[in-house]
Amino acid sequence: MISRFLLLAILLIACQPESKKVNMQLDHVSIPDVKIFQGMSFLGDSLVTQVDSTSQKSQLEKLQLAEQAYEDEQSLGNLIWIGRREAYLGRYDLAIKTFSKAIKDFPEAYEPLRHRGHRYISIRKLDEAIVDFEKAARLMEGIPIQLEEDGLPNALNIPLSSVQFNVWYHLGLAHYLKADYEKALLAYEQCMQVSDNDDLIVATLDWYYMTLVKLNRLEDANQAISIVHSDMNIIENDAYYKRIQMYQGKLSPSDLMSRDTAADDQGLQYVTQGYGLGNYYLALGDTLMAKSIFQQVLDTGYWSAFGYIASEMELTKLE
Repeated sequence: MISRFLLLAILLIACQPESKKVNMQLDHVSIPDVKIFQGMSFLGDSLVTQVDSTSQKSQLEKLQLAEQAYEDEQSLGNLIWIGRREAYLGRYDLAIKTFSKAIKDFPEAYEPLRHRGHRYISIRKLDEAIVDFEKAARLMEGIPIQLEEDGLPNALNIPLSSVQFNVWYHLGLAHYLKADYEKALLAYEQCMQVSDNDDLIVATLDWYYMTLVKLNRLEDANQAISIVHSDMNIIENDAYYKRIQMYQGKLSPSDLMSRDTAADDQGLQYVTQGYGLGNYYLALGDTLMAKSIFQQVLDTGYWSAFGYIASEMELTKLE
């Protein structure tokens, strides 16, 4: 069990023989306060993960179930779910090892490349991510759209994205973070072709718009988002929807930075909104305001969020 290392590291239990199954009773185990190094930010700061047995108890239990499922059936899908559960705990180091095993065991599969590439972005290894996504794109060519089950379901528990969407979306992001906007644009154009609902359309269009702005193609950027309207059925990508409405002049910048204190995901929403707003001011030439907002995003501590990573990238160029 590859993920057993996570549970053993967290619980500090002695190693068991490979044939034994991990048997944890989370209600009776105290998880020590341990910070695990994951990588370095673009600004040179250490990125660390700290697993909390109380707030992440449910995710730990789901990881156990994923491990049990893999013991029962050593399939590609079960192996990928172990890696996904590790990533939801912030253990990107272990998730990458798990996905690497899946890539080795199932060399013709594109799904583990999609997930490993995503987590390479999380720890700022953009070149490695691009290699994975480009290989995944080759392997999935001509294959029907494959809906991807959510590990962190939305409010309606309706999976919205496909593996194909996630490959192109994250490839575009990796190029964008490297400031290779021409290649990012090509990836987002491919992504639009598999964005088959309103949530995916606004998520792709937001990054597509920002990429066109970076290339100083303002007319094309505004034309691209002209299809976004007030009656769209948005389930989970409200942050991107609001950003586009701000670009269209339908919302003010202050509307994006208001926090809903009752929302569980307010911090993550703030990060997503914040990068878009900072980039908006940057495009207007207001560097001081942009830097201030990017720093506010970093102050949230959500270092694996895309808005955080992009804010980091912008600050490296503004210092």
